[in-house]
Amino acid sequence: MRGISVPRILTGALVVQLIIGALLVLGDVRDGGFHLPGFGPAAPRLTEPVRPGDQRRTFNPSRDRPPTSPLRDAGTLPDRLTLTQEDGSLWRLEGGIEPGDASRIIAQIDAAEPAIQTLILQSPGGAVSDALDLGRHLRAQGLATRMLDGEYCYSACPYMLAGGATRDIATGASVGVHQHYFGQNTLLPAFVAVEDIQRGQGEVMIYLQEMGIDPLVMQHALTTPSDEIYVLLPEELEQYGFIQTQD
Repeated sequence: MRGISVPRILTGALVVQLIIGALLVLGDVRDGGFHLPGFGPAAPRLTEPVRPGDQRRTFNPSRDRPPTSPLRDAGTLPDRLTLTQEDGSLWRLEGGIEPGDASRIIAQIDAAEPAIQTLILQSPGGAVSDALDLGRHLRAQGLATRMLDGEYCYSACPYMLAGGATRDIATGASVGVHQHYFGQNTLLPAFVAVEDIQRGQGEVMIYLQEMGIDPLVMQHALTTPSDEIYVLLPEELEQYGFIQTQD
C-alpha cells in the first residue's frame, strides 16, 4: 500500500482545524468567548469555588476575578505591566503583559533603588514571549517571586512566577493556565496558527524545564480553551514544582 505523504497529512489537519474554527465562530457566544453546541457544557464562572476534578472556569481578563477576598486592596489592576515599590526591596509587578514589556520592565528592575529582592506578582497574562524573557531575567538576577491571598496569576503570568529563584505562593492565591496565542499570528486562534503554536509550545516546555517546573503542567494548558482558565490546586502547584518543598 502506497504511503500518505507528510505534507498531505499536515494539510488535511490544517483544513480540519480551519473547519473547527469556523464552527466556533458560528457557535453560541458565551461570556466573552465561544461555546460550540454539542461539545459539552459551558464551564462555570470563575467566581464559583474550584474543587478537584472541577477546575476549569470561564475567564475574561477584563471582567473575571477569583472569589477569594484579597489580602489587601491593591487598587485597579493596570492594563499594562507596572512595577511599583511596596517596601524596601519588596516590589510589586502587576497588570497585563503586552509585547515589548519584557525589555521595558527589565530595564526598570535593573535600575530599581534599593535593589529588588522579591517581586509580588498579579496578572491576567498576555504576551508569552515577554513572560518567558522576564522569567529568565528574574532567575538570572536571583529574584524571588511571591503571590498573596486573593490575588491571581493566569495565562502567561505563571511563567514569570516560575522564574523566581524561590517562589512563595499563599494558599488563597490563584494560579491558572490555558491555551495561548504564539508568534505573529495574533489575530488567529492557536488551533489555526499551527506552526506558531507548535514552536511556542516547545519553547514553553523547554523554559519550564529550565526553571525546574515539570512540563507536564502543559497538559492542563493545552486542553483548556483560551476563554477558560484551569486553576491549579495547591497540591498541583507542589506536584509540578511551583511550590518548593524542603529536602
